[in-house]
Amino acid sequence: MDNNLIDEDYNGFIIDVKNKIRNSQYEAMKAVNHALISLYWGIGEEIYNQQQEKGWGKSIVEVLSKEIQKDFPKVKGFSSSNLWRMRNFYVTYSNSKNLAPLVREISWTKNVAIMEKCKEPLEREFYIKMTKKYGWTKDVLINHIENKSYEKYLLNQTNFDETLPEKYVNQAKLAVKDEYIFDFMELNEQHSEKELESNLVNNIKSFLEEMGGNFAFMGNQYRINVGGEDFYIDLLLYHRSLKSLVAIELKIGDFKPEFVGQLQFYLTALDKQVKLEDENPPIGIIICKSKNRTVVEYALNDSDKPIGVATYQMIHSLPEKMKDLLPSPEEIEKRLKDL
Repeated sequence: MDNNLIDEDYNGFIIDVKNKIRNSQYEAMKAVNHALISLYWGIGEEIYNQQQEKGWGKSIVEVLSKEIQKDFPKVKGFSSSNLWRMRNFYVTYSNSKNLAPLVREISWTKNVAIMEKCKEPLEREFYIKMTKKYGWTKDVLINHIENKSYEKYLLNQTNFDETLPEKYVNQAKLAVKDEYIFDFMELNEQHSEKELESNLVNNIKSFLEEMGGNFAFMGNQYRINVGGEDFYIDLLLYHRSLKSLVAIELKIGDFKPEFVGQLQFYLTALDKQVKLEDENPPIGIIICKSKNRTVVEYALNDSDKPIGVATYQMIHSLPEKMKDLLPSPEEIEKRLKDL
C-alpha cells in the first residue's frame, strides 16, 4: 500500500480524535458554566425573596458571605459584592422571557459587564447574543460596549443584507460604524482630502483602533491598473475576522450618490485582481463629512457591491443625538431576532 495514503489516513485519524477531545472539552465547559449561572441565579433569587419577606437590607449579603467562607474557605466568588450582583442579576432578568435563558449561554464575568454597563433590555440582548455568537472575550465585549457598537449596529447604513452571504452579514455590519471619531488628529475645520488621508496614515494605530481593532493596514493611495489606466484607492485595509479587503474612500463634504459608483468600480477591480481565492468579497466604506440618510438609502439600493456609508468628525458627538436616531423598539426587536 502507498505509504502516502497510510500517512493521510493516520493524520486524518489523529485530527478526528483531537477534534472530538476539543468538542468534548467545549461541551463540558458549557455545562459547567450553565450550572454556575443557574447556581448564582438561585442564590440571587433566595436573597431577593428573603429581603421581600423579612425586610432585610443589603447587610444580609455581608453576613451570608462570611458564613459561606466558613464552610467553603477555598471557594471563590462569594464575596458580599458578588452576592449582591447575584441578587441584582435575578431581579434584572427574572421577568424577561427573552433574556432569562440567554444569560446561561455566556460566562458570569461577561454577564456582569453587560448587566452593569447596559441599562436597556434590548441593548443587553444584543451584547449577550453577539458575545455568544462571536466568542468575545470580556475585554472585547467591554470595548464594544464603550464604543457603542449596539447603537452603531442599528444606525449604520449598508447594503450588506442584499450583497453578502448571510453568514457574514452581522459581522460585516459590526465592522462599519455610522460615525467615526477622529479626535486624535489636529486638523483645521477647513482641510483637504489629502490632509485627512495623510493625518489618518500618520496616526495609523489610533485610526485602526477607531475602525474597530480588527483591521490591518494594507496601504494608502493603493494602485490598481485597469485597462492600462491607473486608479488609486484612498485607503485599503484588511478585516481579519471577515477575511475581506476593505476599500475606504474619504470625502470631506456631503455624501453624493456618484461616490457609490466609483467605489463599486474599485471593489470589482479588487475582486478580480487582488482578492485571494480563500478570501471573501471586498467591502467598501465611504467616509464623508456629512450625509443625508435618505440619499444614502437610495444610492445603495441598486448597488450590487457591499458598501457602507459613514460620517466622521474630530470631536465626540453627544449620545443623545445617537439615541434620537435609533429605530423603534419593535424594529430593534426584529433586527435582534436575525442574530
